[in-house]
Amino acid sequence: MKKFFGLLAMAVLLAACGNNSAKNGNAEGGAHETITVKYAKGFTVRDSADVRLVDVGKKDHFALVKDANAAVPEGYTKVTVPIKSTICMTSLQLSNFTILDAHDVVKGITSTKNLFDEDIKARVKNGKIVKIGMEGEFDNELVMAANPDVIFISPSKRGGYESIKETGITLVPHLGYKELDPLGQAEWIKFIGMFIGKEKEANEIFAGIESRYNDLKEKAAKVASRPTVTSGEMHYGNWHAVGGKNYLAQIFRDAGADYVITDDEESGEDLEFEKMYALSANADYWRILNSFDGEFTYEALKAKEPRNEMLKAFKEKKVIYCNMKQTPYYEIEPVKPDVLLKDLIAIFHPELVEKDYTPTFYRLLK
Repeated sequence: MKKFFGLLAMAVLLAACGNNSAKNGNAEGGAHETITVKYAKGFTVRDSADVRLVDVGKKDHFALVKDANAAVPEGYTKVTVPIKSTICMTSLQLSNFTILDAHDVVKGITSTKNLFDEDIKARVKNGKIVKIGMEGEFDNELVMAANPDVIFISPSKRGGYESIKETGITLVPHLGYKELDPLGQAEWIKFIGMFIGKEKEANEIFAGIESRYNDLKEKAAKVASRPTVTSGEMHYGNWHAVGGKNYLAQIFRDAGADYVITDDEESGEDLEFEKMYALSANADYWRILNSFDGEFTYEALKAKEPRNEMLKAFKEKKVIYCNMKQTPYYEIEPVKPDVLLKDLIAIFHPELVEKDYTPTFYRLLK
């Protein structure tokens, strides 16, 4: 009976909290750091003195507790925090730990291909971080060797998670990749912060990102003219074009430009060259992100697909380019949308940034 009333009291407390924010309470003699979710759509937070409920998407529910004996509501997986060890499946996830200065918590990753971070590479070399294999081909022995408290997974990948479930380790989806708002993706810093006990740092870092991003966005919103921009290139006979509600399309708009695809599709589709040409032929700019050995040039772009030279942006030398073999794009861009935005504004509206601005990710192809 006492247990029943205890759980009932907890439910009342949780119901009184806002759906998207964690209110101040007491835990182990100290106040919780308030977590407010403003932009991200993939997770919500509710809080009381003893338990923090984190809902990820519609299917996954976690109760973060500091006391392993704390009672949690039915349907929630208990996670004692702060966690001390984890495995990251993607660069996006790893970027959250990097910006929070929390590489010590990372004990496993999938690969070091195109990895730039010297600290992570050193930890792999000295055995502090193990490589568990790629999606669909995980080595469970190495997973167990990493001894993670939880594993952050990316459901969009090829999977292989069923075999990991057999280890009994809690799998926590990280849905940052699904966010359509650049600030929404960056806000997953707070998500990781809750698991590793760095809520305060996460809040402070995100507040800086948010402030810089919105200041730049406000400046770009006042421009007199907005150029048009297309994105992507031909691969294996098709041109993958992101949809009009995609993260990338949004950051183009925030930078004072208009993406050539205006439909409501989020992920986009693979299009034949002729269809993409009809959309892109007269675009003022053309954005390309790829991995190219050596220096990427207009000659190389034409060699990949001779018809590329038909596009206005090619003719007028207005291709916006980033080479992932030379830039840690996915390692740091998810937590630096303000920097990405400034790179694009510097191209679309150079008068809005300082004259000596040095881009981090994108620049006009020479």
